[in-house]
Amino acid sequence: MRLARLLTPDGPVAGRYEDGTVVVEDGDANGRHGKDRDGDGSRGTYEVGRDGRLLPPCEPGALYCVGRNYVETLDQMAYERPEEPDFFIKPPASLVAHGSAVRYPEWTDELTYAGELVAVIDERCRDLAPEDVPDAVRGYTVLNDLDALDQNGRTARKAFDGSAPLGPWIETDVDPTGLDVTTTVGGERRQDANTELMLFDPYETVSYLSRRFTFRPGDCVAFGSPANPGLVEPGERVEITYEGVGTLSNRIVSGSESA
Repeated sequence: MRLARLLTPDGPVAGRYEDGTVVVEDGDANGRHGKDRDGDGSRGTYEVGRDGRLLPPCEPGALYCVGRNYVETLDQMAYERPEEPDFFIKPPASLVAHGSAVRYPEWTDELTYAGELVAVIDERCRDLAPEDVPDAVRGYTVLNDLDALDQNGRTARKAFDGSAPLGPWIETDVDPTGLDVTTTVGGERRQDANTELMLFDPYETVSYLSRRFTFRPGDCVAFGSPANPGLVEPGERVEITYEGVGTLSNRIVSGSESA
């Protein structure tokens, strides 16, 4: 099942994504199928585009992002192999929805893309064993981990407004191991890999982080980028596809261009 959130003139609603519509039923709107957060009981079927635009598919308190998690990326970037997951955190303000324009920050000359698989946490939890992770995960979505490469420090590079396009929905019925991933920029294929090439698989990674943080519903864990993350320029569209999950698509625009 695919779970999506939609911004309508009456506020956000959330539900099952089916053939370009969001079907809203009773439930929790924090990325699950259900009423909007205000609880006004807005049930029904909403057409994406006509009735509203897609929002990021969940509302995380934090996005926990793992780096250096593919062998080919380590070789390409001349990084040392980590002995345990190497992570950083993006704030909620970094989120951008599928289909929305992403502004190229005026303070950087080196903006890079990176196509990543993301687990969305379903319940408050901590200290998870790897075998318990599937029961704690709502499903999976896609992230473009944008990086202002010429800035000093990982937070300055990666945690700015608009640095985390996320979507288009959450797929609840997928095994995150062994998924093909492709990234195209301006129609040119830039990344082509499989999640089996991760150093730390999704279950290991979520378990590791759960020993350090208490997860809350809607929190996100991103599992790193395969080889060939690279520069993106205003006017280019970045499309990231994870097999069985979906395709995240966003156009990069200059700061002076209308979104």
